[in-house]
Amino acid sequence: MERIKWVMASVSGNAAETGTPGVTRFAPSPTGFLHIGNARTGLFSWLYARHHGGKTLLRIEDTDKVRSTKEAIDVILDGLNWLGLEFDGHTYYQSQFEARHAEVAHELIASGAGYRCYLTQEELAARREKAREEKKPFRIESEWRDADPSTWPEGQDYVVRIKAPRDGETVIEDLVQGKVTVKNSELDDFVLLRSDGTPTYMLAVVVDDHDMGVTHIIRGDDHLNNAFRQLTIIKAMGWPEPRYAHIPLIHGQDGAKLSKRHGAMGVNDYRDELGILPEALLNYLLRLGWGHGDREEFTKDEAVEMFDISGVGKSPSRFDMKKLLSLNGHYIREADNARLAALIAPRIGPKADIDTLVAAMPVLKTRARDINELADGAAFLFKSRPLELTAQAQALLDSDAQLLLWRISARLAAENDWTSGPLEASLKAMAEELGLGLGKLAQPLRAALTGQTTSPGIFDVLVLLGKEESLARIDAQAVPGDQIAEL
Repeated sequence: MERIKWVMASVSGNAAETGTPGVTRFAPSPTGFLHIGNARTGLFSWLYARHHGGKTLLRIEDTDKVRSTKEAIDVILDGLNWLGLEFDGHTYYQSQFEARHAEVAHELIASGAGYRCYLTQEELAARREKAREEKKPFRIESEWRDADPSTWPEGQDYVVRIKAPRDGETVIEDLVQGKVTVKNSELDDFVLLRSDGTPTYMLAVVVDDHDMGVTHIIRGDDHLNNAFRQLTIIKAMGWPEPRYAHIPLIHGQDGAKLSKRHGAMGVNDYRDELGILPEALLNYLLRLGWGHGDREEFTKDEAVEMFDISGVGKSPSRFDMKKLLSLNGHYIREADNARLAALIAPRIGPKADIDTLVAAMPVLKTRARDINELADGAAFLFKSRPLELTAQAQALLDSDAQLLLWRISARLAAENDWTSGPLEASLKAMAEELGLGLGKLAQPLRAALTGQTTSPGIFDVLVLLGKEESLARIDAQAVPGDQIAEL
């Protein structure tokens, strides 16, 4: 218990009552990837504590031993590290405290607030079926609730249940949802310990939050019903009640629950597959359900300064991939060139040269919305001759274009100042001499230089490739006038 005591020593004993946060927590379950809804919950918990000068703890809820693998845990920790969310203290693992969870369950039995229940699965199934046939909600009505311990059958499996209150109501003054009330008659005697002695989620999370000194619980509103059940344990133990803030879930653009078709995926996938920068994803998640006037962009320090839970709305927010990519493009343009070069080099391959990428970045990053686009835009710099042309680029290089490239090559070969200004002036003058628009020169020139029909500005491409490589690529696609008839 030393680890827990370290946390409790740092928390004000009446923090939950005064509204001053001592501790928030982020408690992901490693039974899948860290999706953006969980990441936003972690961000809001982290920001709320930092804004009020409190602490944020990380607890991995790994009690599902089958699905809670080391690989899944590593993915979560990697994603949080990439986002730059630094938690206080070490990482806690819920499975380490199972003995403590069981201890609390047996304390509840001893105090009369919990009981051993010997109902079998068959008995429960029959009662559940009867309720269904009678079209009534199923509630546990166990004859073991008030049974004398002397009647407990020896050697028979049992679960430990809480004695949920039957009368009155439970009220939560939620920091996001406002006042929420549930009649106690709607609560059931849920299981605390399974028949194998392992704790349920309901018990484990309550015990851990108390022992770790958590005063403010920020989580998705799909847990709001759980809060009323968890308060049953808290009140039975006589523990301080935490303050709750249940955040509306994230929906897709169509208003439906967020799914893969809307862009729901693991945080790491936004990095690895979509090429999103961490500061862009954090900023976007910040604005999903929280507002500060019309402002859209925040540094992490600004978010800490301005964030408060009162700015979180009650309605579900809608995930918009276009907005995320637009914001990501902004952060790419603001990012350090060397950092961007290091990010895209592995996506280009072994031929990528960091120095070349750094030099090219001021031109390349103005157009890109994600790291993949940035890498695609830079790939032409490292292509070997003869270039592999896309079908669209090949279509541009008909006989007229090939003759034009021959003339362009001759014109550019005479240029001594290989910078964008003189090159642009020279080709504009050539276009006027030929009675053509500049685009008529730029289109086949781009195809010959990059193998594609899209690229940075054509004069930037010439400068980035250098005179020797540019002329070599042009000549590889050009055909002198006296040879055109032979094609």
